[in-house]
Amino acid sequence: MQLAIQNRFTSELPADINETNEVRKVFHAAFSKLHPTIPSNPKVIHVADEVLKLVGITSEESKSESFLAVFSGKEVYPNTQPFAMCYGGHQFGVWAGQLGDGRAINLFEIENDNQFYTLQLKGAGKTPYSRTADGLAVLRSSIREYLCAEAMYYLGVPTTRSLSLIASGDKVLRDVLYNGNPAYENGAIVCRVAPSFIRFGNFELFASRNDIENLKKLTDYTILHHFAEIQSEGKQKYLDFFERVANTTRKMVVEWQRVGFVHGVMNTDNMSIHGITIDYGPYGWLEDYNPDWTPNTTDSGQRRYRFGQQPQITLWNLYQLANALYPLINETEGLEAILNAYEEHYEKEYIAMMRNKLGLILELDSDAVLIHQLTNHLAAIETDMTIFFRLLSSISKDDSPEIGIEKIAYSFYNPEKVKGEVASVWSIWFANYLNRLQLEKIGDAARKINMNVVNPKYVFRNYMAQLAIDEADKENYTLVDELYKLLKNPYEEQPENEKWFAKRPNWAKEKVGCSQLSCSS
Repeated sequence: MQLAIQNRFTSELPADINETNEVRKVFHAAFSKLHPTIPSNPKVIHVADEVLKLVGITSEESKSESFLAVFSGKEVYPNTQPFAMCYGGHQFGVWAGQLGDGRAINLFEIENDNQFYTLQLKGAGKTPYSRTADGLAVLRSSIREYLCAEAMYYLGVPTTRSLSLIASGDKVLRDVLYNGNPAYENGAIVCRVAPSFIRFGNFELFASRNDIENLKKLTDYTILHHFAEIQSEGKQKYLDFFERVANTTRKMVVEWQRVGFVHGVMNTDNMSIHGITIDYGPYGWLEDYNPDWTPNTTDSGQRRYRFGQQPQITLWNLYQLANALYPLINETEGLEAILNAYEEHYEKEYIAMMRNKLGLILELDSDAVLIHQLTNHLAAIETDMTIFFRLLSSISKDDSPEIGIEKIAYSFYNPEKVKGEVASVWSIWFANYLNRLQLEKIGDAARKINMNVVNPKYVFRNYMAQLAIDEADKENYTLVDELYKLLKNPYEEQPENEKWFAKRPNWAKEKVGCSQLSCSS
């Protein structure tokens, strides 16, 4: 296994002078050197074939002992230095100080086809940033992260990628709901792939400590290697950098809202500088359309990270990044202009995205009202978001409102409640929607094609993940592979997989791991 190793991060940024792997405060450093914890009996569960190609590893090499050893943390690849990054963050709106890679270890950076990727193990053992934890991960959370990152990629949502899922052979003690009932679970390790794993929190920590020298080093490094299109100098360079981060982050959240994805823990240390989704913990997809839903048990009271608030939280997080970059600029006007533009651009992009979901091409001011009415109706009665929009593509211009309701009726969790006033408001909405379709020149067949490109048929629902986890706990990984293949083509009909085009089953509504999850991994 020959990889084109690059060590830009570790060679160009300051390292922790203390090389012992003990939990501690780390100052004036971007990372700490360490080795992963050696697993007792690692075994490959699954490998993502297209990510292998992305990083320049052949299918045959992925079956080798070398691959297993490197991507389980058992051996360190020659001429590389694994490391954990030092960063801080705001957690649930409160500054938490130093956090860092507590259960993630960056193996190395590689170059392949003129692209650079950082390969990182999650669950490979303790780091100086593990605080009171062990740095390990369990099979349950590892399956969820491994499959979700790939599912998001094929949905067209900016994301990290998953290379491999490996069982460690070790038992890991976890309290799933943080309620005083810990139990041993099977351990596992995921290899994650991204341009880098630099986060908002990397900049925040240096700024919070008034370490302007290293703040500048990190920002200059990030611009040089990851935002090479920025050619400006001085303060403008940092403003241009912030604007690009704001733009890509905003576009990422629009995509979350499009597919009904809820991240669950949008702390600033979980926000990538690349505008990609990272850190798949207590995430979930909307099943019944509920803007107030959060999958995170830790957030069940405050609901700070609920679906409907994700765009606003993104903006709040960008404010924190702006504060961190301020010492390099020493002027607020430019930063404020970028932040102010976020809301205006988001609203326009959200409406455009929803037009696409509704199969509308013409841009009419009245569309915002039609969209707002629809989301209100979806929230008023339990309606499966994914199924509703997929079935909506079967509507014809000549249908009556009653036929329209019939065509999407499968998306209702309680169809017997669609009567009286509820049926009346839906009928009015469908009448308005059908009238709106009359203004479009595009035919029904072409509109259906357009809608099915943006409205997935299959998403990675929590109950699907739980079924795969239950089988994997018996060392049966066939469902992991079945779901991996299914989720590679989320917009295709896949008649052989019609069983997955289904509403959340009743048993999953309140089940741990399906309705809500904790950050436990």
